[in-house]
Amino acid sequence: MLIMAIETSCDETACAVVEDGVKEIATAIATSAELHQKTGGIVPEVAARKQVEYITPVIELCMKKAADHLRIDTENVKNHIDALAVTVGPGLIGSLLVGVEAAKTLALAWSKPLIPVNHLVGHIYANFLLQEGIKPPVLPAVALVVSGGHTDIILLKDHGRLEHLGGTIDDAAGESFDKVARLLNTGSYLGGPALAKNADLYTGPNLPEKLPRALLHETTYNFSFSGLKTAVKRLVDKNVYEHSAIAKEFQEAVIEVLVNKTLKAVQATGVTTLLLGGGVSANNKLRTNIVEKARAEIPELKISLPPLRLCSDNAIYIASAGYFNQEYMLLRTQDLHKINPNPALAITD
Repeated sequence: MLIMAIETSCDETACAVVEDGVKEIATAIATSAELHQKTGGIVPEVAARKQVEYITPVIELCMKKAADHLRIDTENVKNHIDALAVTVGPGLIGSLLVGVEAAKTLALAWSKPLIPVNHLVGHIYANFLLQEGIKPPVLPAVALVVSGGHTDIILLKDHGRLEHLGGTIDDAAGESFDKVARLLNTGSYLGGPALAKNADLYTGPNLPEKLPRALLHETTYNFSFSGLKTAVKRLVDKNVYEHSAIAKEFQEAVIEVLVNKTLKAVQATGVTTLLLGGGVSANNKLRTNIVEKARAEIPELKISLPPLRLCSDNAIYIASAGYFNQEYMLLRTQDLHKINPNPALAITD
């Protein structure tokens, strides 16, 4: 089954064709990140306007790549597509609208069913794309979805059956990375990866003052990262510590909480599979620490780490999520009016 997916939840415009939810056939993506770098953050109207500009060329490029892969004419690609999928939320309303309306238009023009997909659920399905030498994940599983806007622990009982175990009560982990990056002058926009790099490269003495690990010993699976920014600012204002040393301590504080809470959820639920997803799942320290701690404490646990290129926003995992959840979400063309963007969509909605 071939599914063509469209993803426009923020500042990436993406289209992909995936076979049976696991095999990438074609993908195309455009981004307006450089524009937001100049303004120090995403301007929603600018992002939406760029989505309008990019959406048609991106879809056309994806179809051309699919045609090349399938060895058919580009015009014939639509005849091989079995269904369409589209991100309906969460995200920026203006950006989401562009993708949703494009997908609805194609579904109507091609007489294809359309599958609305939750962007956060999509992050989880980055783990289901075929990776050489790696067996596909076995459900049930616990999933840690950690990104710039969300930090959630999910129990994925089966495809389409999710239970929210816990999440951030304030800032998301990725958001805290970006905010602290500004304080440490490592980047005004999406500075989290630069901060992580500085932290990884630092080889000096550990910071004598430890940053807080909020809610670490609470019995819930919730997170709180907002206090870290205040604590980091206090250290910066002292002007006695290297910024790289602060970055290292900050990263360790965030990751210690993420790892401990997630593995507690694994032990409490009794699952033998752990999935990571979201932009922060590309963090090398997070990947290393969760694997090492799990190996020591839960040796039978199988951990699935998404390919680095699938950690950031893309349409490949949206197509995969659409395929595996089609029996729950497949809508006929006469029901297209039921599909609308929801910028505040929760992961279990």
